[in-house]
Amino acid sequence: MKNLNEPTAENVEFMIDAIKTKLRMASGAAMQASNFDLDKYEDMKDIYDIVAGKDKFSISEVEALVSELGRLRSKQ
Repeated sequence: MKNLNEPTAENVEFMIDAIKTKLRMASGAAMQASNFDLDKYEDMKDIYDIVAGKDKFSISEVEALVSELGRLRSKQ
């Protein structure tokens, strides 16, 4: 099991990849780990924990999670 308690770029990449896989995101290519700042790490980990702890998601749940991830993205 990966230790996700430390806010590292490697952990961000791991969580984003896991979220994309679990939610079967068709637009997953647009969701790159490099688009997220470490100062939003705790919020991102909260989303990861929700996604990792559930087997199935409704369309509205997926939309809400993706929307929240979009909110956490860096403004570049």
